[in-house]
Amino acid sequence: MGVGLFNYYRSVWEKGKRLRVAVPGKLYRSGQMTEAGFADAVRRYGIKSIVNVQQEFPDPTIRKDYLTRDTLGEQEMCRSLGVKYIHVKPDLVHLSEYPKKKPAVLDEMVSVYDDPNNYPMLIHCKAGLHRTGLLAALYRVEYQGWTVNDAYREMKAQGFGDKACTEANLYVKQYLLDYQPRWQESQVHQEIGQQPCSP
Repeated sequence: MGVGLFNYYRSVWEKGKRLRVAVPGKLYRSGQMTEAGFADAVRRYGIKSIVNVQQEFPDPTIRKDYLTRDTLGEQEMCRSLGVKYIHVKPDLVHLSEYPKKKPAVLDEMVSVYDDPNNYPMLIHCKAGLHRTGLLAALYRVEYQGWTVNDAYREMKAQGFGDKACTEANLYVKQYLLDYQPRWQESQVHQEIGQQPCSP
């Protein structure tokens, strides 16, 4: 393959880096695209919020296009596109405190998902596979009533990877496999005749 053809295909891939529809009209996911890719997604899907879930980059540098060296910060890009920018930082709980304590990102992301003004929203990390996959799975379980197993299977099918998508991966364990959705907690309280505790 010639350099020109490689650059063309690479620019197309970077522009729409794993852009997927999770819930039509509501939730979309991707990797970190170019400015042209984000702009296209905003126009095509009416995106109102872009949620960056990269813990190491609270305001990542976005390339305008794969073929140029021009960049801008993601917050600046969101302002120019007229969309809300949200940064949610994934974390893990030290095993000495787990499971009494849960990762703060779960409540933070639920808070983002709870706000109807954020929709339609696009969530992304660097590659659009692992952190994005886990937080899309959180949506499936919390808001759509999916079983953990169904969300887990979708995560694997969306490229999380067989080796990474195991109980040994603390992110998978703490974010999905051990996750208790609020609706499930409410059912338990109703079954034993108690009111759910206020958050």
